[in-house]
Amino acid sequence: MSQHSKDDISRIGRQQRRPPPTPYRSIFTVPEPIKQLFDRFPLLTYPANELPQRAPQNRNAHILHVFTTDREALKGAPSFNPACLKWQAYLKFSHVDFQIASANNHASPSGALPFLLPASSDPLKPTQAVPSGKLQRWAMNNSSRSIEEPSDVQYEAYLSLLDHRIRRAWLYSVYLSHNSTSIAEPLYILPTSTNPFVRLTIARDLRLAAENELLKFSTVVNAETLHNQAEEAFAALETLLGDNRWFFGASGPGLFDASVFAYTHLLLDAKLGKGWVDTRLRDALISRKHLVRHRNRVLAKYFSSS
Repeated sequence: MSQHSKDDISRIGRQQRRPPPTPYRSIFTVPEPIKQLFDRFPLLTYPANELPQRAPQNRNAHILHVFTTDREALKGAPSFNPACLKWQAYLKFSHVDFQIASANNHASPSGALPFLLPASSDPLKPTQAVPSGKLQRWAMNNSSRSIEEPSDVQYEAYLSLLDHRIRRAWLYSVYLSHNSTSIAEPLYILPTSTNPFVRLTIARDLRLAAENELLKFSTVVNAETLHNQAEEAFAALETLLGDNRWFFGASGPGLFDASVFAYTHLLLDAKLGKGWVDTRLRDALISRKHLVRHRNRVLAKYFSSS
């Protein structure tokens, strides 16, 4: 036998002894035993879970999410937060049919309350939330009543009294004065958790946020200055309203009326009345008879059912 024949026989023997090549496996390849298992027991697609019981069940209505309790939400009572109550009142002025739901900032897409979920015929179909900054435009597009907004050149100046002077005094009174334990704690802190360390953290964060907001306008937080400025603002608003039913002599309430009501109602609300340990801000309002009547007028006409 030639040498070439012996080499061929040897090569053929080595090929026969060589194990078959391992098929290529991707990291995404399902192992055969598991594949066989799921071939016998195929995966099922289960229907979507039902909404939680506390979620609004009637999605045929617009839902305004505000700071409130579940019990007060069922009654449609005014929110205990000025920013929320402002838009709650404005939507009522606009004759928008809506319900309110208890929420917190963590539940808001923008990180702040209020926000509105428009009505949907399909409870499982998500709707685009409307943040507070877009609520006025949304209300104008979805209202059966056109709200008359003032064209007074001094409108912005008077609005700044609310957005700055009165708001700053409110922040101090609720979060930094002795009222923090009698108003802020039961409304904003205790409902969030039963854990004492969580409550302490939230209380600290609220105080720090209020203090930082006040320090944007002054190097120090001076309670006397804040209350004096708020008292001057209430006096100016009292003069502006005069004997008119609504601000700027309008035929019906508008956004400015809602902004004023958001503070005057909470300062005069009997439910919060016992919580005012430091009463300086509340006392500055009580003597303003026109503002008190304005608050009572809005409460009777638009919140009587609650």
